[in-house]
Amino acid sequence: MRRRPVLGLLPALSMGLWGMGGAMAEELRIERETGAVTLRRDGAGPAIVLIPSLGRGQEDFDGIVPRLVAAGFTVLRPEPRGIGGSAPLPPGATLHDMAADIAAVIEAEGAAPTIVAGHAAGNWVARVLAHDRPALVRGVAMLAAVTGTEIDPAIRRSITASYTTTLPDEERLAHLRRAYFAPGNDARAWLPGWHPEVAAAQRAAAAATTDKGWLRAAERHPLLYVAAAEDAIAPPPSLEELHATLGPRVTRVVVARAGHALVPEQPEAVAAALIAFAREAA
Repeated sequence: MRRRPVLGLLPALSMGLWGMGGAMAEELRIERETGAVTLRRDGAGPAIVLIPSLGRGQEDFDGIVPRLVAAGFTVLRPEPRGIGGSAPLPPGATLHDMAADIAAVIEAEGAAPTIVAGHAAGNWVARVLAHDRPALVRGVAMLAAVTGTEIDPAIRRSITASYTTTLPDEERLAHLRRAYFAPGNDARAWLPGWHPEVAAAQRAAAAATTDKGWLRAAERHPLLYVAAAEDAIAPPPSLEELHATLGPRVTRVVVARAGHALVPEQPEAVAAALIAFAREAA
């Protein structure tokens, strides 16, 4: 795979530089007019871009990346704005601006067309990218995704409480269990890793995105919907419902014993679904 130069390669760190099979992992930095975007590159081969959920960083995908790399893929993980070395979202940003960051990463890496996978709220960014820059996208994967942008107000309150780090851990755990994790799965995995200011900025960007054309834009491409069987935020829609809302090119995989968090709950199943989809979309 041919890569374009990336500005500002970060100094290599001695820990965590080598992925499965000896493929080097690199931390990169792309300078944009609106500020820097950092990313992690693992593996070698056709690219898969991973976009994390609301207010969370790329480390959420740590459990699936070794499996994707072992299957022969390059995994690109842009760090959301406001996390790590990525500059905060500028005032007035929309989902289109967030998608433009992903487009810049794909172009800098020479990875187009690529598979783009968005977890939960990250799926909105993936679908906006497919709408705005369709030539960069080979397929879209939606992981535990709300197909629209509306969320039940009671569940939304639990989402907010989950990342309100001033609340006692036990109270936050109750909200995490309600909104994100299937019964029996360890919600403590998501006590850390939240960035409240980032979540607020991302919510504002979603609210500022008033156009709706992107909601069906992914139908131009093969689309995978990975549903979590016990998802309180986005209960698994039927394939017929997905065809009605997302178009005829969508396929569905339902992952058992998983809630909206999905990726840390069932990393093997999520990786297997992504690998199969990426190979079929090649």
